[in-house]
Amino acid sequence: MILFVRDLTVIDAAYLCPHRGVVGESWLVDVELTGELNEMSMLFDFSRVKKQLKAIIDAEVDHRLLIPQKASETMIEPAAAGYLFVDFLSEEHTIHLNCPEQAFAVIPAAEISTETVTDYLLTLIRHQLPGNIDGLKITLRHEHIPTPNYHYTHGLKKHDGNCQRIAHGHRSMIELWVDGARDHALEQYWATRWQDIYLGTEEDLVSVAELELSETGQELVSDQQHYCFRYTSAQGDFQLAIPKESCEIIDTDTTVELLASYIAAQLKPQLGEKELKVVAYEGVGKGAIEVL
Repeated sequence: MILFVRDLTVIDAAYLCPHRGVVGESWLVDVELTGELNEMSMLFDFSRVKKQLKAIIDAEVDHRLLIPQKASETMIEPAAAGYLFVDFLSEEHTIHLNCPEQAFAVIPAAEISTETVTDYLLTLIRHQLPGNIDGLKITLRHEHIPTPNYHYTHGLKKHDGNCQRIAHGHRSMIELWVDGARDHALEQYWATRWQDIYLGTEEDLVSVAELELSETGQELVSDQQHYCFRYTSAQGDFQLAIPKESCEIIDTDTTVELLASYIAAQLKPQLGEKELKVVAYEGVGKGAIEVL
């Protein structure tokens, strides 16, 4: 017997890639369980699937930075108690962090992909299933977006949940309406501008001297080449140095509401009296709308 749940949850995370840098990502999650019926004539109660499996996935990978542990570019070292130094040293990007351990998911693989993250989740979940379950399948997939979209990474220091982690992200579509009609050229412009972008808040900028990085980070990070961010929130002290060409600095927090307003403010001067509606998404099926 097979039991399935589609759209069990959405993983909004980010990962490190030697070619793209830090990549915001959103994956929909489907699961299938196989086995024998239990004493209730069920394979597994749907409510338990939705609570137990979703809770594990959300806790272990959602709103975390996924680190390819076996990649040649990756260096991971203990920092202060409960913290990790992470240095990612590709030819195209050097990224350096000092964050609480819970900000990261260390994936035992040479690269981050749907396959390696799926294998990681299967290992975590299998031993927590009841004895009548003998098979588990997890599928990570993208939302189908036929129009322009982008991958962005950010952190929200004022958030009281996991959004405060300095490098989590989203794969998001965008709708731009001018006088009631979709403007795909403008949408493509923003999709290109924010492809694999880190959106940083201006007030979180610090100099490299204000960061506490690993010895490798101290040697490689410079104010000329990197933007440095640091803030303290409920989960701890978050520090990040990232190449300037991978960033856009926003003069507000980077909530989706303020990003919608930011995009609108950037576009409105070139549109004159035309009405502009910005529909900004944060991952799958949620977002904010600004109309000017």
